[in-house]
Amino acid sequence: MTENLAIFPMYRPPKSHAQTSLFCSLEEQLNHKHPLYVLANKIDWNKFETEFSKLFDEKMGAPNKPIRLMTGLIILKHIRNVSDESVVEQFQENAYYQYFCGERFFSTEQPCDPSELVHFRHMIGEAGMDMILKESIRVNADHDKKGPTGSGTVFLDTTVQEKNITFPTDAKLANKIIEQVQRIVEEHGLPQRQSYKRTLKKVHRDQRFRNHPKNAKKAHKADRRLKTIAGRLVRELERNLASKNLLNTYKEKIELFKKVLEQKRCDKDKVYSLHEPEVKCIGKGKEHKKYEFGNKVSIARSYSGIIVGAVSFRDEYDGHTIDDTLDHVEQMLGFRPSRAACDRGYRGQKESGTTKIVIPDVPKKNATYYQKEKAHKLFCKRAGIEPINGHLKSDHRMGRNFYKGIFGDMLNAKLAAAAFNFKRAMRRFFVLLEWLYGFCLLWNGMNKKCERSCPALVN
Repeated sequence: MTENLAIFPMYRPPKSHAQTSLFCSLEEQLNHKHPLYVLANKIDWNKFETEFSKLFDEKMGAPNKPIRLMTGLIILKHIRNVSDESVVEQFQENAYYQYFCGERFFSTEQPCDPSELVHFRHMIGEAGMDMILKESIRVNADHDKKGPTGSGTVFLDTTVQEKNITFPTDAKLANKIIEQVQRIVEEHGLPQRQSYKRTLKKVHRDQRFRNHPKNAKKAHKADRRLKTIAGRLVRELERNLASKNLLNTYKEKIELFKKVLEQKRCDKDKVYSLHEPEVKCIGKGKEHKKYEFGNKVSIARSYSGIIVGAVSFRDEYDGHTIDDTLDHVEQMLGFRPSRAACDRGYRGQKESGTTKIVIPDVPKKNATYYQKEKAHKLFCKRAGIEPINGHLKSDHRMGRNFYKGIFGDMLNAKLAAAAFNFKRAMRRFFVLLEWLYGFCLLWNGMNKKCERSCPALVN
């Protein structure tokens, strides 16, 4: 049976009991052809150790956890598309995770508290995220014959990174304001003329089935009543906090409550979430999703398929994101690409520094057939960035951003791009190993065939 199973590349015959002891190192027990094992040896971990160790103050002492452990967990989280809690839990069960994070022996203990990953991400900041993304580009550059940018061309595209908020409506926001006001009142024991508990029950009943024509008028009236109650409670809370000298503590929150209750349908810079007030409403013209609530991310893809730039914006026009995106690409690669191919959403800019901006347009009358075909192939190649956006969202946690604030928007975009590059490198490692194994099988088969057909050569 062992001889039959040995033809599979990932199968290894069982070792003796002494060899599989817990005292053996992970390097001796693991499959050296596993993509995570190969990737762990390709990454230059000393670079992270050198740069991130500068962020820890000598007066504060040494870092609580190894830098490679924390950096590896952050990378694994986005490669495997799991939460902080899940990646810490899987670390205890997965020997490849432990080897990737620098462990020498298998451990069943929890590596760190999930909240420590939050503090570590904030400590390394944007510069640390750029370093991780730059390393992911370097790991992939070894496999590309034309280098990270191929012929000096990059492809740009923007997509929406949705925030982890519910679909905003006036009724939802008013309800949340009332809940937060009641929580503050209970916390500080403030007086309240009326809690409106019984009234709110009737209002919530009237808001149901608003899409039915007979209930539309009643639902709109309930919405107005709900905003009126929320406004009364906010004003009363403001008076009571002022009497207890607590107004400065909740000043920003009360101003946010007032802005939400006063905003109209056609206002600009509207608030769509109380816990994420920076969220923007973005319409990209999608038929299945008219509006998306989050921020805009600009992605730069190389000619060979590597993500060489990822920059987070609020809701800028696509053409206004070109300069910052190309500056980030230059920071990642060390040089500025000579050409950037974009779609028609970037119209209005012909060049950015030394980079020529190419946008699909009607060909000139004097253009030759060769020029038309060359432009057509270029923009067909540019279309390959669209599925990359889909993979970033579905596979690497960019579809719903759980990080908080504007800093979290930047952080999630860069880590998703780095995880995509690392996953691409792992896939290429596996394909290369399969190709080598298939070639070895073919070579052995040819040798055996020659031995059967020419027995004299064997003798």
